[in-house]
Amino acid sequence: MTLTEQVQTEINRLIEKIKNDQFKDGSWRYCFESGPMTDAYTIMVLRTLEFNEEDLIDKLVNRLLKKQHSNGAWKLYDDDDGNLSATVEAYTALLYSGYFQTSDLKLKMAEEYILENGGLEQVHISTKFMLALHDLYPWPKFFPLPLLLMNSPKFLPISFYKFSSYVRSHFAPLLIVGNKRYTTRNQWTPNLQHLFLNNEKYKKIGKKHATSILNLPFFKMFSKMGIKRAEQYMIHSIEKDGTLSSYASATFFMVYSLLSLGYKPTSPLIQNAVKGIISFLYKSDEQFHIQNSPSTIWDTALISYSLQKAGLSEKDKSIQSASNYLLSFQQKEIENNNDSLYYSLGGWSFSEYNTHNPDVDDTQAVLRAIANLSLQNPEFRIAWNSGVKWLLEMQNNDGGWASFEKNSNKSLARIFPLQNFVDTAIDSSTADLTGRTLEFLGNYLKLDMNHQRIKDGVNWLIKNQKEDGSWYGRWGISYIYGTWAAVTGMKAVGVPSDHPSIQKAIGWLLSKKNADGGWGESCKSDILGEYIPLSYSTLVHSSWALDTLISVFDSDIDEINNGILNIINWMRIPDNRITYPTGGGLPGHFYIYYHSYQYIWPLLTLSHYQNKFK
Repeated sequence: MTLTEQVQTEINRLIEKIKNDQFKDGSWRYCFESGPMTDAYTIMVLRTLEFNEEDLIDKLVNRLLKKQHSNGAWKLYDDDDGNLSATVEAYTALLYSGYFQTSDLKLKMAEEYILENGGLEQVHISTKFMLALHDLYPWPKFFPLPLLLMNSPKFLPISFYKFSSYVRSHFAPLLIVGNKRYTTRNQWTPNLQHLFLNNEKYKKIGKKHATSILNLPFFKMFSKMGIKRAEQYMIHSIEKDGTLSSYASATFFMVYSLLSLGYKPTSPLIQNAVKGIISFLYKSDEQFHIQNSPSTIWDTALISYSLQKAGLSEKDKSIQSASNYLLSFQQKEIENNNDSLYYSLGGWSFSEYNTHNPDVDDTQAVLRAIANLSLQNPEFRIAWNSGVKWLLEMQNNDGGWASFEKNSNKSLARIFPLQNFVDTAIDSSTADLTGRTLEFLGNYLKLDMNHQRIKDGVNWLIKNQKEDGSWYGRWGISYIYGTWAAVTGMKAVGVPSDHPSIQKAIGWLLSKKNADGGWGESCKSDILGEYIPLSYSTLVHSSWALDTLISVFDSDIDEINNGILNIINWMRIPDNRITYPTGGGLPGHFYIYYHSYQYIWPLLTLSHYQNKFK
């Protein structure tokens, strides 16, 4: 069988597999899998509220146990010795479950790892917040001050509304509980004193640290106003499923903030919030896992797009069904919480119940998926036009595109010395968003370097290319992802293959090919800020790398042909090449294994190969 025949056979197999996985409503609902945080926090919330969900707790405990490694730690990715915060979160949740004691072997192993790696004092700031809520860690001294930001008008550079929408959803409840120094204990609360390296820290638990200036009437008044505004913002952002902006991570903190404000566990807001978290449960024969935010819109858009690239017509039943599903979730208007004005939108969000945070990446993904239908159906044409308009309007003044916000204020990062704060609060232009948006605008609107917006976007990419020829990708791992998005975007808008920037990128990419003929990048890359290779190649990284080469070369060079064969072979073997996380959330703290990616990116790469070289 020739390589072309093998490729077509694999494309056909993937199409059949994907179509069989489609739900009746037209969506695809693959797992958005992350580390132990969401499972651990769900157990803690259920025990804190004393909700009768014993079967769920049992299943989440089993998932945590399966993910513990032989050294006692929990990892976020395969090539790491362990993650301290993840280990503390899982350890605490297992104690909260009531099924384990500190003397049990698995917990003794985890305890040893925790103490060897710095104890509770060294965990991530978000883990400290969760522990503080349960009276297991002292509240940070500086935390009440940012509440004053809630009182700042939107036009000021230090306003709460200058943060990214993702951060606002998490920050609002944290501002409330942090200001109040709220803690809660009950019969399930464990004792973690033995996990402090410095026992003086433990003695500070439950103590107030507010400085004298914060007790002045002026500051008390502003704090009261700020808490009320934070409460209003938070409640206004509750979605139909009861969650806060469709994020489990934000909803956990919202539950505690509502408790701190006097809401009872029986309150509909808290009851619905917990139901919403539980609705994120992904069930399979192998595991039960609370997803942080189901990736239904993202997966459905990318799958529909890849199926069409593989040869399915927009008239195909699967494509029609997916398109109708996507159309129903376009965000057409949203209320601005600061001045109560409504303005038209046109974007899409990551998950179906998120109606407050449209983003650039999901919008361009959906627009690709409905592009062909928009040429025939007036309803889709209207949605397409408003989506494209919104996407173009989201371009930053520097020429690039970010995720949620436009022209985010970088100076905010200097106000809060918090871990990962700059990675979330400051929604700056990124190579992956800019490259993918350019690729869409070039291939679907036929815009090129004669258009000023395109020229600005390409200039941003050239300006932000690394010295070695790569680009950093914010929402994927990491330099392979960014380089793939940048190069394919530049090619789509007419930048020639012999352009120095593209040649430099291709040279870098070829130099990173592994001995096994593919590409694999470690999650450590986004922690250290430089490319760190994996000892083996992954299916997704190899697909991105090959797709980059296919976009640049006019003939199928050996590196491409050999890589295509690897993809075909590796797809049949369920190992780390498939399961290694290639989605990025928070460097060093949150990574994603998209179960959909093992189908989307190989199918897209194989289709591009077949369309160009057959």
